[in-house]
Amino acid sequence: MARYKGPRSKIARKFGEPIYGPDKVLERKNYPPGMHGINKRRRKQSEYGIQLKEKQKAKYTYGVLEKQFSNFFKKASRSKGVTGEVLLQLLESRLDNVVYRLGLAPTRSAARQLVTHRHITVNSEIVNIPSFILKTGDIIGVREKSRSLEVIVNSIASFHGTKMPWLEWDNDLMAGKFMNRPKREEIPENIKEQLIVELYSK
Repeated sequence: MARYKGPRSKIARKFGEPIYGPDKVLERKNYPPGMHGINKRRRKQSEYGIQLKEKQKAKYTYGVLEKQFSNFFKKASRSKGVTGEVLLQLLESRLDNVVYRLGLAPTRSAARQLVTHRHITVNSEIVNIPSFILKTGDIIGVREKSRSLEVIVNSIASFHGTKMPWLEWDNDLMAGKFMNRPKREEIPENIKEQLIVELYSK
């Protein structure tokens, strides 16, 4: 399955949440997409359907493919700690997600593009793998030649998001530090990870 590149508002309406950020279409049409829209009669979802929907929401939120998500879950289930919480911690530790959290890009997909186009460094080395998992103490920076890029400059200037307690940002150096993996209560995403664990445990 390829990465989704269609209308984001359609996905946001499917889940009833602005999973890609502020969405004017969702505000106007806060009901599922489709020709019957708000009047369409929908069957009561099964337990499996609810669990599957939660997994899909997490996948779309972090922009990962099915195989990648499955691998993250396997890694989380082998790790110490609560599986669902570890899963979200791994997703939050992805390089593209941290670039987004630091305010270097307006969306995760834009952050992924910055990484793949070799504009981002980790510990002064260029890393072009969006799924690269950061470790405590890693320094995420912008490559010297890329610091004047309009998309980065504008994103930093207009960043009004919440500064995450597990990240530090130095505006002069244009670099951030990955302090540690976040605790569950520090992750703002509205994802019921226990439902995902139950789905994979079947």
